This record gives sequence, C-alpha cells and structure tokens, in this order.
Amino acid sequence: MAEAHQAVGFRPSLTSDAGEVELSAPVLQEIYLSGLRSWKRHLSRFWNDFLTGVFPASPLSWLFLFSAIQLAWFLQLDPSLGLMEKIKDLLPDWGGQHHRLRGVLAAALFASCLWGALIFTLHVALRLLLSYNGWLLEPHGAMSSPTKTWLALVRIFSGRHPMLFSYQRSLPRQPVPSVQDTVRKYLESVRPVLSDEDFDWTAALAQEFLRLQASLLQWYLQLKSWWASNYVSDWWEEFVYLRSRNSLMVNSNYYMMDFLYVTPTPVQAARAGNAVHALLLYRHRLNRQEILPTLLMGMRPLCSAQYEKIFNTTRIPGVHKDHIRHLRDSRHVAVFHRGRFFRVGTHSQSGLLSPRALEQQFQRILDDPSPACPHEEHLAALTAAPRDVWAQVRRSLKTQAQEALEAVEGAAFFVSLDSEPAGLTREDPAASLDAYAHALLAGRGHDRWFDKSFSLIVFSNGKLGLSVEHSWADCPISGHMWEFTLATECFQLGYSADGHCKGHLDPSLPQPQRLYWDLPDKIHLSISLALRGAKTLSGNIDCHVFPFSHFGKSFIKRCHLSSDSFIQMALQLAYFRDRGQFCLTYESTMTRLFLEGRTETVRSCTREACNFVRAMEDKEKTDPQCLALFRLAVDKHQALLKAAMSGQGVDRHLFALYIVSQFLHLQSPFLDQVHSEQWQLATSQIPVQQIHLFDVHNYPDYVSSGGGFGPADDHGYGVSYIFMGDDVITFHISSKKSSTRTDSHRLGQHIEDALLDVAALFHKGQRVKRGGLGEGNSEHSCGSLPCGTRGSRAPTTATNF
Repeated sequence: MAEAHQAVGFRPSLTSDAGEVELSAPVLQEIYLSGLRSWKRHLSRFWNDFLTGVFPASPLSWLFLFSAIQLAWFLQLDPSLGLMEKIKDLLPDWGGQHHRLRGVLAAALFASCLWGALIFTLHVALRLLLSYNGWLLEPHGAMSSPTKTWLALVRIFSGRHPMLFSYQRSLPRQPVPSVQDTVRKYLESVRPVLSDEDFDWTAALAQEFLRLQASLLQWYLQLKSWWASNYVSDWWEEFVYLRSRNSLMVNSNYYMMDFLYVTPTPVQAARAGNAVHALLLYRHRLNRQEILPTLLMGMRPLCSAQYEKIFNTTRIPGVHKDHIRHLRDSRHVAVFHRGRFFRVGTHSQSGLLSPRALEQQFQRILDDPSPACPHEEHLAALTAAPRDVWAQVRRSLKTQAQEALEAVEGAAFFVSLDSEPAGLTREDPAASLDAYAHALLAGRGHDRWFDKSFSLIVFSNGKLGLSVEHSWADCPISGHMWEFTLATECFQLGYSADGHCKGHLDPSLPQPQRLYWDLPDKIHLSISLALRGAKTLSGNIDCHVFPFSHFGKSFIKRCHLSSDSFIQMALQLAYFRDRGQFCLTYESTMTRLFLEGRTETVRSCTREACNFVRAMEDKEKTDPQCLALFRLAVDKHQALLKAAMSGQGVDRHLFALYIVSQFLHLQSPFLDQVHSEQWQLATSQIPVQQIHLFDVHNYPDYVSSGGGFGPADDHGYGVSYIFMGDDVITFHISSKKSSTRTDSHRLGQHIEDALLDVAALFHKGQRVKRGGLGEGNSEHSCGSLPCGTRGSRAPTTATNF
C-alpha cells in the first residue's frame, strides 16, 4: 500500500573499497550474501520444514510403507528386488540372535529411502505444476482443457490437509523476465504521459541501455535467481524500506479500520481485552501452523513467508540502514495511555489470560491517575523522526533506559489507549470518518510506536484501528490477521449485556508494570524537534474516506467484468477530471505465487485507458463507442495484472537492474530516468480474504471498512478501496494540504461521479450527463442503476453502540 512512496524515494547508498579492476566484487558478494541469507532462513525454519517438508505425504505414510514391506517380507516376497539383502550385508554382524533385528533395520532403511524418493518426486512434480501460469491468461469465465488437466493434477499432488508452510518447498522461484520485454513494456507504459519529444528521448536512452549495459546486468540477476530464494525481494526490503531515512509515519505505515457502522461495545477496556486476546489467539494458531495457506482458485497456493514476522517484531533504526528484529516469543504487550508506558503480561502460569482478565488490566491503566514524567509523553515522537536522527538518539536512550526500551521493542505488539473517541458519527458523518482515518494514519505524532510491526489503537468510545509498519510484510498479511481479529472478538468471544468481556475478574493478577524512562538532558531537545516534525507531517495530510453505496461488486460481476479493473478505469477518469491530464499510476499487486514473492506494480494508465477517458469527455461519442473503449481498457488492465502476478512485470525487474548497476558503478541514464519518475496516483485494493468469517447477507454492517496510506508524491494522491460485501465500495483517499493541485474531497467527488458515469454505459437510455473539467458536479439520472437514487457519499446515520 504505502510502498509507492518508498519506491520513489529510495536512493541506494553503496560503498566499496575495491579498486577499478574489482568493481564486480561487491555485486558478487551481495549475491552470495543473498543466497546465504536464504539458506539461513531455511535453517531457522528447520522445525517447520521437519513438520511440513514431507508434505503432501505425512509421517504416517512412512509407517504404512514400512508395514507393507514387512508384510511382503513375511509372505516371502521381496519388493526391494534384492536391495534389502544388500543393506543387511552392510550392517554390522551382532550375532545370530540379532539376525531378525538386522532384517528389520534393513527394511526400515529401505522404506526410508523409498519414502524419501517418493516425497522428493512429489515435491518436484508439484513445483513443476505450480510453475504453470497459463491459468492466469485464460479469458474471464473460460477454462481451457490444459488448465483443467493442470487443476486435476495439482489436486492429486497437493495433499489433503496442508499447514500454513506446507507448500513453501514446492513453490517455484520468481523468474527474471527478458530485459528486452521489460524495456518494451516500460516504453509502452510511459507513452500516454510523455510528449513526442520526451518519448523519443526516453526511447533513445532505452536503446542505448539495451546495447551497452543490459546483458551484463541481466547476467548478474540470472545468477542471483539461481542462488537465492528470490532475485528481488530481499533487495526490495533493504533498499526501498530499511535504507530509507524518511520518517515512517505517513511515508511507510498504513492503517486498517474497524467495522464502519457498528461498535460492538462502547467500553474501551473491554474492546481492548477482546481484541488483544483475539490477536494472541491468531498468534497461537500461527505458531502451530493452524492457519490455512491462501489458495487461489482453491488450488494454487501463495507464499506464506511473510506471516513469520507479524508478531514480536520491531524495526530497529540505524544510522545508514535499519534492521528488523524478530523474537521467537513475547509474553507481554506495551501499552501507551496519556503519555505513560506500561508493560502488560499476556500469560499466566495456566496460559493465555482471558479477555476479562485483560480488560481488567487495561481498566487499571485507564484508572491510574499518575502523571507522565517530563518529556515521557512525547517520547514516541522519536519513532516518527528521520531514521538516522532516531538511531543516534536511541543509542543514548538504550544506555539510560534500557529496561523500558526493551519492554517496548520486545513486546508482542504495541497498544495505544487513546483518550479521544473516533469513528462514524450521526452529527457529521463525512468529517468524522476523515478524522478517524487521520487518527489511525498519524495520530498526534507522539502516541504510536511506529517501529513496531503493528500498533493496536483503541479509542475511548470502543472503536478500534490498526497502524502497520510496512517493511516486514504487505497489506494482505496484516489484513488476514485483522479479519480474524474482528470476527473473533465480535462473534466468538462476544460481550456481556453491560458491554464487558465475558468471564470473571482475577483479583490475583499483578498490577500492570509502569515503565520509567531516565531521559538525559541531551535527549529533551531531540524529542521536541521530533515532535515538531511529526506534527508538521501529520498536519499536512488530508484524509478522506467515503462508502460508495450506489452499487458494488455484484453489479460489476453482472457486467462480466473484473471488479478491480472496473475501479481502476473509473479512477483514471476521475483523476483526469480532477487534474486535466494523465499521470503514471501505481497499482500494487502481489507476486506471492513465487517463493518469498512480495509485490509488483501494475501501470494502470495505459493507452487504452486514455482513449476511454477522452471518449467519455467527448460529447460527440456515443454510449456504444465509450463502452467498447471501456472494455478494451479493462482487457488491457487485466493483461497487465496477470503479467505482473506471473513475474512478468516491469518495475521490480528494472529496480533490480538498477541495484546491480549501482553495485557495479555503471552509470545508466535510462535506469536513472526510470527511478526519477513520480507516481502522482498510487492505488491499492484491500482484499477480503476470509469472507466465511462474516455473514455479509444477514449482518452487512459487520465487515471491515479497509484502510489507507499516504500519498506517494507531494502533489499526488493515495487511493485504496475495499469491496464491503456485494453492494458497497469504501474508498480511502489521501493527499497533502501543502499542494495547491490536490484535494482529497474533490477527488472523492470525481470518483463517485466517474463510477456512476461508467455504470450508466451499461444501461441504454440512461446516459449520465457528464461534466467536463472545472464544470463542478454533474447531474445524474440513475434510472435503472442499482443505486436507486443518488445521495450523499457518507451515510446520514450511524449505528454506534
């Protein structure tokens, strides 16, 4: 989600002491280290690999095979064709009385070798099957005979009861695309936004790159793809995230919202108790691999590696580069309330604390009248400071307040008990949602520990939210956890009639431990400067959230279109009406079809999309003409999306080539040009992955309303969207108030108008009167549109309990 900003702002700082003759040494060393890190990760996952490495077989299958061999031997049959006799001869001779034991050991060794060979064959077969991506290229709603055969074979080789990491050994590695294809696709993507002169100049740079440098850089990437688990993901994490010196707040974090229309309880401590308990239940299931792997089409597994760092993880600042610290376990959470920090244990001798016990601990913190110590209240603003500044201050803090710092950084996650309410209100629905989003994204600049993998935010009226640091994983991972948390705390754990957690108080629980910080004088100024910078950054963000309830995913499906492509084309139309021009558009999609894959960029502003937008703004064009161009634009977007998912995208390949060129000290004007581009429209869809946890038909209000992120450019927009059930789409828009070119609310109005205009194309005689740029709001005649009559974007009432 927030990766677009990081991708634009990264500048690799590579140093080498080698002479000119050894310029290639650093890149070879880095490739070697990448592979070494991959093998270390495999070793650290030894127990998981032991449990899941035999998948799709099972340890019981070895016992079955051994028993079958023993039975055959008893019946005087030799299934080994003499191999067991040879194995028996190689075993030590322990005397006649142990002759039978030698036979059993020989059978066990033969069974183990045969079992291992069968498992290896299954792994190789499954990896080869999962390398097939033809199913992605199938037309919407159609399936060819080869794909049907492939699905049947995957079903046969996949086993019946996979655990979370069962498929990791069978996932294919992300391929390195052809550099010629990548450059061709890049030039095609920038053509709509460049003048003829600029495009000719860029094309000349591209040809020079292909002629002089591409083959050498590509060779190094091929070498890395053979040696490391993924040719790009570790560099993406390091150079885009960990080496960035910008503030994490707004630039690298994103947020997730609670239910939009309902709050299960207004009791703050109770909501915190159930939510923390649900999160720790998720961690328990994660540790036991009881979370099912995500399967596309119910059959194609996605990589689960990112799940490993959800909990007990902190991004530790460094002067030049941060690092991610992950603990195997943590039995406490760090809590912030009214400028004070607390350590709250989550387990007793009998196991995980009950929701009621956790509520009791949080209520004790809320009732604690003790004031914050000087400068303690604003201490967390340091985590929102530039990373090199925070790294230097942290060194002093670690020597003066090591115990308190370790309690926060070593926590399972961070909990912020806010003193203000949040969420949708009846009095001012639109403004209250905008304030809710802003509170989750930035807060007050000093009430979130932005280094933690995620912070749970509980407002005074019981509303929840999540602030997530981006480097350790991408949005679908935290989204999966958040869906489980909301469903579990509301539907399974539930609340009593008076709004408290179910269960009984535990008077024997010790009081939450107050953390005290011995802050030296030289840190005081750093805290004040960090707070000033955080408030400036926070105050500059313009957030706008609105639920679009005129139609949703069900209407788009009835049009036989991809819902994501439908929204992306509407966003192109809305942006053009907002700015009067086209721009490079960043849409994030996943590459988790491959081992340790993360994301790829879909460049949604295509020539086909621009033709459609121009037609919509041309009053001489008819509905059938616009609709035909719309379908062409949707088809093109789907082709780009599928190519990106299958490892044939543009941006990650160009990024990796750029990194290699920096290691080799090769100047490439073309790659410099590529990585100087600005993404003025960054977009992302938040997927709903566990719809079975929610009853959207009987309880449509009990669905997560998604989340958002900051803009990637000072003069751009960040737009995310989520399909809430079948009939609502919630949009989250961000921009910077300092820009005179952007306005989140204005773009929101254009998005609504664009969606209605596009929907009207599918209804003859219901053509929407289109307003051009600067004409203000359009008047709509929805007619038979599924929305009925047009109303305001935000609901006029809220069901807040």
